Amino acid sequence: MDYYLFPLDYNFYPSYIFLRTFFDHIFLTIRYLIHDPKTGQTAAVDTPCATAYQRELERRGWTLTHIFNTHKHHDHVGGNQELKSEGVKIFGPASDGNIPGMDVPLKGGDKVSFAGSEAEIIDVGGHTVGHIAYYFPSEKTAYVGDSLFALGCGRMFEGTPAQFWSSLLRLRDLPDDTIVYCAHEYTESNAKFAMSVEPGNHDLVRRVEEIKAKRSRGEPTVPSLMGEEKLTNPFLRGDVSAEIRKNVGASNRDSGAEIFAKIRRGKDNF
Repeated sequence: MDYYLFPLDYNFYPSYIFLRTFFDHIFLTIRYLIHDPKTGQTAAVDTPCATAYQRELERRGWTLTHIFNTHKHHDHVGGNQELKSEGVKIFGPASDGNIPGMDVPLKGGDKVSFAGSEAEIIDVGGHTVGHIAYYFPSEKTAYVGDSLFALGCGRMFEGTPAQFWSSLLRLRDLPDDTIVYCAHEYTESNAKFAMSVEPGNHDLVRRVEEIKAKRSRGEPTVPSLMGEEKLTNPFLRGDVSAEIRKNVGASNRDSGAEIFAKIRRGKDNF
C-alpha cells in the first residue's frame, strides 16, 4: 500500500503528503487518503467534508472505494453522504450512534480487508462510547481518530474513565514501531500540559524541543510512533510515572483508571 496524505508536502516518511483542513482558527483537523496503485482501491479515513477529497481524487485520477469512520462526530463523518456513490462502502463503529450511510458496522476484534492488507479493529471507546481504531499490522500503521493524540488523548465526552483507560491500554500494547495517525494537530498544546505533569521526563523534554522546532517551520508533528507515545504521553504513563501521579494528586493506591481520570481532569482544566 502507498499512503497519500495531502496537500502539504512533508518528509516524515519519504512518500507521505498531508491533508490539513482548518475548521476554525484554533483546531487543525487532519484527514487521510490511502491509495493502493496495484488494486486501485482508495480509502478516506474519516470525512470532515467532501470537497477537499473530491478535488484531490480528481486531481490524482483515483476512485474512492472505502470510507473508514472512527466515530460519529461531524468533523469525522460530515462528508460521508456526499462522497458515497456506487462502489463506495462505508465502514464505521457499530455502537456509536448515527454514522451516515454506513454499510458495514464494526466492533473491536473485527477485521477489514483493504488493498491486500487486513485491518484489525480496536475498541477505543471513551471519547465517544463506540469509537474504534483501524490497525494494519502488516503496514505498522494505526488510524486512531480522537482516541489518542500526539502527547494527548481526546476529551471524555461519553465514556467512563475505566472504559477510556482500557482503550488506551489496548493502544499502548501495539508495537513501538507502529505509526500512529491521529486526527488533530494539537501537539503543541498537549506538550505544554505534558511538561506540567512530568517535567523530569528527559524523553519528553527532548521531544518537546523537536515539536517546537517543527511547528516553527510550519511542519506537522503527526504521525508519531507508538514508542514515542509510550515514553512521553502522560495519558499512557499514569501507572508508570510517580512524577505524574504526584502532580495530578493521585496516590499509589489509585487504580489506573482513577489515575487516568485525574490526568484527564487536569488537562480539561489546564
